[in-house]
Amino acid sequence: MLIRNLIFDLDNTLYSSTATMDTGITHRMLSCVADFFHITYDEAVMLRAQHLPEFSTTLEWLRHEGFTDTEYYFSRVHPENEADELPPDPILRPLLVSIAIPKLILTNSPKEHADRVLAKLNIADLFTHICDIRSCGLNGKPYAGAYQKALALCNGTVDDTIFFDDQYKYTDGYEALGGTAVIVGTKNGSHQDSSLLSGGKTEPVQPPHAGRTLRMQSIHNLPDLLNHAAIL
Repeated sequence: MLIRNLIFDLDNTLYSSTATMDTGITHRMLSCVADFFHITYDEAVMLRAQHLPEFSTTLEWLRHEGFTDTEYYFSRVHPENEADELPPDPILRPLLVSIAIPKLILTNSPKEHADRVLAKLNIADLFTHICDIRSCGLNGKPYAGAYQKALALCNGTVDDTIFFDDQYKYTDGYEALGGTAVIVGTKNGSHQDSSLLSGGKTEPVQPPHAGRTLRMQSIHNLPDLLNHAAIL
């Protein structure tokens, strides 16, 4: 495989899912759910677990239920001090610098969150673009349009661009386009039929060929993964 571009998810992909940031984001998200439905936090946990498989994000589900204040949601889930929850990773920058392949972020979070995370990790200048949830019209991964938007930004195709994410729900979406995806880490959820999203209202896709999903333990295994992918 000739690799011309790398597209990375952000949270739990460029940093470990054990980071406190993941816990904080999830807690604030569930608090929004509890407030919107006027239920307890524990009830929100169960309700979200029941409905989230049908939608790309918690926000999409809430909007389906009548929630309208998207900017309030972003500001509450991603406060300005959120990066305090993320530990530094001094190994990450030299690792990414050593890989001379253009890199782009595709995230279901807003750009301000991506900016904070990349700044805290000291890698913001290593990515050519940030394709965030707003630039995807609030329809993020695993909708085909989200991946296609990111590919257009880097002038890439599914044949020359690898996509990295920590959730099967989202790597499955890229694989469905015929691309090579990489699942990162161990807390990956389950494989998801993206045709179930929003009652099957996903874009019909006719991939040019079958895609595939590879696996790596963490972002620190990236050089070995790319060496492996290059000979497939």
